[in-house]
Amino acid sequence: MMQFRNGFFTFVLKKSGGYWVALCLENGLIGQGKTKDEAIFKLKEAIDSFEDARREDPEIYTAPVPINELHEFLSMPSDEPVPEYFELRAIHA
Repeated sequence: MMQFRNGFFTFVLKKSGGYWVALCLENGLIGQGKTKDEAIFKLKEAIDSFEDARREDPEIYTAPVPINELHEFLSMPSDEPVPEYFELRAIHA
């Protein structure tokens, strides 16, 4: 979970190729970086930008990631060995 001005967000981290990808479960936004911290930072930036846009236009659509899309994200083929676990974290901004 990440804490923001408007509450907390939950995300999942996954290694894909030479990058880490962080997927926010509440809105489907993604951050990517060469390290876990960089991916999380990029996700924070994306969520902050998205929340700013939603304040200006509350009609902007947002929805949690559907379970089938989460399954696809977690099971996408990769050259990396499949880890024994996936990380679910909380962060705050």
